[in-house]
Amino acid sequence: MRTQVAIIGAGPAGLLLGQLLHKAGIDNIIVERQSGDYVLGRIRAGVLEQVTMDLLARAGVDSRAKTEGLPHEGIELLFKGARHRIDMHSLTGGKQVTVYGQTEVTRDLMEARTAEGLTTIYSAANVSLHDFDSGKPRVRYEKDGRTHEIECDFIAGCDGYHGVSRASVPADAIQTYEKIYPFGWLGVLADVPPVSHELIYANTERGFALCSMRSATRSRYYVQVPTEERVENWSDEAFWNELRARLDPEARAHLATGPSLEKSIAPLRSFVAEPMRFGSLFLAGDAAHIVPPTGAKGLNLATADVGYLSRAFEIFYAEKSASALDRYSDLCLRRVWKAERFSWWFTSLMHRFPETGAFGQKIQEAELDYLVHSTAASTSLAENYVGLPLEDF
Repeated sequence: MRTQVAIIGAGPAGLLLGQLLHKAGIDNIIVERQSGDYVLGRIRAGVLEQVTMDLLARAGVDSRAKTEGLPHEGIELLFKGARHRIDMHSLTGGKQVTVYGQTEVTRDLMEARTAEGLTTIYSAANVSLHDFDSGKPRVRYEKDGRTHEIECDFIAGCDGYHGVSRASVPADAIQTYEKIYPFGWLGVLADVPPVSHELIYANTERGFALCSMRSATRSRYYVQVPTEERVENWSDEAFWNELRARLDPEARAHLATGPSLEKSIAPLRSFVAEPMRFGSLFLAGDAAHIVPPTGAKGLNLATADVGYLSRAFEIFYAEKSASALDRYSDLCLRRVWKAERFSWWFTSLMHRFPETGAFGQKIQEAELDYLVHSTAASTSLAENYVGLPLEDF
C-alpha cells in the first residue's frame, strides 16, 4: 500500500489527525493494534478546551459535542470545608470548557471516518516502523496471517505512551523527563446525576477528591489513594463513604450514589520526550507527553499537537515547503511544558503529600485562600485551565 501519511494509533489523536488531513485532501491510513471495540471501551476524561472544540469543528465532527456537551464557565475549589468558585468565563474574556466524554469524541471520529470510506486497519499485530530517517519511511504489520507494508511520505506516531512509535526512536536521539507522584486516583463512573453542575476540586486533610461528570445523568468521581492501593480493596459503599467524607455539607446532602459502571486506579505521572520529530516520524499526544489529570490537559495537548501537525502537512503539500514541519517540535514543546507546569502546580496544590504533614496542609490552604481572593491569581488559573491558543507557524 502507498499513502502520504501513515498514522499509528486510532485513539482520538490519530483519528482527529486523519480527519483533518482528509479535509485538506491529504491521503492517510491509520494502523491500530487493538480492535475498534477495544478502542471505544477505554474510559478517559472529558473536559475539552476551546482549541479542541475548534479542531473538531474543522474536522466536521463537532455537532454532537455542541448539542450534547455541557459548557462550563467555572470550577469550584473546596478547602477548609467551603467551596469557592473560579469564574473562568469572566476572567478570560468569555472563554469556557466543554464537558464531553473522550469516548464520545472517539466514537464521533470513528463514525465520520467510516462514513468517508477512509482506511483504518484494526487488530494490526507486530507493527514496526522502518527507514523514517530516510526519505522513504515504511510501516510494517501482520494481519490475517500475512505481513503487510505501507509506503508513505511521513509517519505520525499517535499510539500513546506504550506504543511502538517512541520506542522505535534510537535511545541516543531522544531525551525524556519524568516525575512520578506518590499517589493515584481511585475513580468511579456511575449513572447518577452530578453532585454539582460544575467540577469540584477538593483539598482536604483526608486527601484530594474530584467531582466531575460525563453528562447530566452520568458522573465521574475520584479520590486520592496511595500508589500501592488496590481497586479490589474498595467496594462501592466504601468509595461513596470516603468521597462523602471529603465533601462540604451541601455537596454531601446532594450526593447521589449508585452501582459503579467502572472502577479503576490511575497512577499520576508527568512525562515529556524531546524532540517530537525524528526525520519523517512525528510524535503526537501521549506518545510524547503525559500530564497528571488534575489540570484536564491530556486530551487537549494531544489535539493541539494534531492541530499543529495537520497544518504543517497542509503547508508542506500545498507550498512544497518544509518550514512548518521543521518548527513542529519546538511549537508543540513550548505548549507542552506550559501545560506540564500548570498540571504539576495544580496537582501540588490540591493533593496531600505524605512528606509534608500538617505544615504542608496549612501552606496549601494559605495558597488556596490567596488564589480565590486575588483576581490576578484567579486569572492565571482560569487562563491555564481554559487553555492557551495555538500559535501560528
